[in-house]
Amino acid sequence: MTDPSLIDLASRALGGSVVAANDEFFAQRENLITAAPPRFDPDEFGLKGKVYDGWETRRRREPGHDWAVVRLGAPGVVDHVVVDTSWFRGNYPPEIAVEATAVDGHPSPEELEKAPWHEIVPRSACAGDTANVYPVADTRRATHLRLIMHPDGGIARFRVPGRVLPDPRFLEGTVDLLAAENGGHVTGCSDEFYSSPGNLLLPGTARHMGEGWENARRRDGGNDWVEFALAAGGVPRHVEVDTTWFVGNAPGRVSVSTRDERTGGSWTVLRDRERVQPDTRHRFLLPGAAPATHLRLDVFPDGGLSRLRCWGELDEDGAAAVRRALDAAG
Repeated sequence: MTDPSLIDLASRALGGSVVAANDEFFAQRENLITAAPPRFDPDEFGLKGKVYDGWETRRRREPGHDWAVVRLGAPGVVDHVVVDTSWFRGNYPPEIAVEATAVDGHPSPEELEKAPWHEIVPRSACAGDTANVYPVADTRRATHLRLIMHPDGGIARFRVPGRVLPDPRFLEGTVDLLAAENGGHVTGCSDEFYSSPGNLLLPGTARHMGEGWENARRRDGGNDWVEFALAAGGVPRHVEVDTTWFVGNAPGRVSVSTRDERTGGSWTVLRDRERVQPDTRHRFLLPGAAPATHLRLDVFPDGGLSRLRCWGELDEDGAAAVRRALDAAG
């Protein structure tokens, strides 16, 4: 995903789930949304045959097709999908299709079966051992996708890069203005050599260093940084800078700045070169912070973090913008 504003809406790291599949005889459906790349061991076999890190159905001997339903970790508008058939060379589906629906709440598989589905990727050719990319022109909000294989086969990963469209009802009161599930996203970054800064905005806590943001070692006297768009315009109250798991490669100091794009404002430093400790969750108050639409984190001179939070409230214009975006996406 070259556009930093896109996030994998289906990823288990965001809270996605594969809620149903008509067949998973050889390899379970849940593998489709694993955040890590697919793995392959040529010598690994089980009682049902070769073990694959993906979703694989049996050979179909009657008309029809196989399918799996994915609940997105956050509802949103899909930019494109990636059907990754890595390691599936003689057992991949020759064609795929993708459908979408928007059902709020927590529908069961039976309720989803009755929902109104619409096609976002028509039946298309699919290559084996390839990250197949399919653009999506549909701009409607989706909560669930149905991945279809014609007629059967195996898929390693299903990626759904898109933009989160949150429910405004869950953005009332004090919320994390940076959280990916609320619509926060990366807009720019100096370096992501080891891992993406988008990890900083994911739900929960990191399980290891690889689930945070880590840059390369800087040798030029400068510093690294990352910039974010908030879920919508709001007033920041405090930030959490979490260096958990970063023991020997945490930053020495950090600065936090905000700006309001709506007024054309420049960056205002709210916390200036605060000292941080390794493997620690830090909390910094932001007294008197003005309304903002963007936040910037500078790390000195470099180093990694596992999570970044910005707690605050949407302002009136920010809340209205969220409602308009939701209405526009149906």
